[in-house]
Amino acid sequence: MDMSEDKVIDGTAREVPSREIPAAQAGPGRRIPKRTWVIGALALPLAFGAVGMSLARNGAVTPTPVAPVAIQALVPSGAIAVKGDVAEVYGNKFVVQDPTGRALVETGREGEGGKLVAKGESVTVQGRFEDGFLRARVLTHGDGRSQVLGAAGGPPFGRLDWAKDRVGLGPAPDVPALTATVKAAGYDDVRVTGRGPRHLEVAARDRDGRERQLHVGFDGQIRERPGV
Repeated sequence: MDMSEDKVIDGTAREVPSREIPAAQAGPGRRIPKRTWVIGALALPLAFGAVGMSLARNGAVTPTPVAPVAIQALVPSGAIAVKGDVAEVYGNKFVVQDPTGRALVETGREGEGGKLVAKGESVTVQGRFEDGFLRARVLTHGDGRSQVLGAAGGPPFGRLDWAKDRVGLGPAPDVPALTATVKAAGYDDVRVTGRGPRHLEVAARDRDGRERQLHVGFDGQIRERPGV
């Protein structure tokens, strides 16, 4: 906007145009990219206590519960569970035992400090078993309390998609429909283990009974992943 002011020269008042300051140099009034405003507006509720915590769970997917097997029967799997007593605790790892044997459980960041479980406690552990470790995804205590361990999944932190996801504006997976799609493609024993930005992570068995890890897009596209 063109602004002017009066300046007295040789006893005569004359109008002198003022210098317009570019927005980029305007200090407190400098322009902020529209994308930044959008992310800030969407993520703002996350800063407000319980409201933010409830919103942050909108994009989470609950792993499909699986029935426990005897520790002796553990085989490589993307979603398998055991039930027993905590025999030893080593930081974020502990040993669970039942009448058939023992298994080493890894709990990740949540278990650091060795306070997640107590020695002698009865627990049910569900997760991924490979390389001799049961990497816990769901931990159920003897009193019935259950907690999901590890990242909830979804878009990368700080992205616009992340902000939308956390306030319920991002794409929401239709888990029953996607599970039905996987079964229609010839897989059985379908177990949802987590989610990514726009896909579900699924463990299932193919027509030959072999364990498979699947990347199931929210659009229904299925891709087998390497691994267990």
